[in-house]
Amino acid sequence: MQTADLPVIGSPLEGGFYAGKIRVGEEIFAIIAAPKAEGEHAAIAWGERGKDIPEARSFADGRSNTLALLVAKSPVAEWVHQLQINGFTDWYLPSRDELEIIYRNLKPTDEENYTYRHGENVSAVPPTYAYTEELPTQTGVEIFKADGDEAFDDTVYWSSTQYSADSAWYQGFDDGFQSNLDKGNEFRARAVRRLLVIQ
Repeated sequence: MQTADLPVIGSPLEGGFYAGKIRVGEEIFAIIAAPKAEGEHAAIAWGERGKDIPEARSFADGRSNTLALLVAKSPVAEWVHQLQINGFTDWYLPSRDELEIIYRNLKPTDEENYTYRHGENVSAVPPTYAYTEELPTQTGVEIFKADGDEAFDDTVYWSSTQYSADSAWYQGFDDGFQSNLDKGNEFRARAVRRLLVIQ
């Protein structure tokens, strides 16, 4: 698929909903967020505290992170690996930067953003700068607004990016706060898949 053929953000695409573009190495991919009913999990642990997974440190490549987590028997990776949604089986847990792109483009609330050094994303296409209190704004896509059928909850979502042997990155979908927490915590997770648009 070519970039010119991509639909507007929030539109149906290849088993889910188009959520933005990410650069992984020299390639650019369209990120596809899974439908909420089939592709979101509530209250699930990332993994085992103290277990280092060096292959899960990519800020951009959620697919490779997820494969490394699967080998390490991560609960969230085992869940996402078995998903079969709309004929697709290549779902994975988004990386930190993929999840940030989704927040930026499909923010569910009209809350002010957390602004101190959050939102800078060199993997985004195009790259983005830190949030302001007003930007990003609440999405204009009705089904992704708070209480919409596909909306992300006003809470924390796990990324597939490890921070340390003890913690992993997350993205807040209330005010955009990005940080890391103990892998044993149970937070929400939303599956994604990707579609190559530029090689």
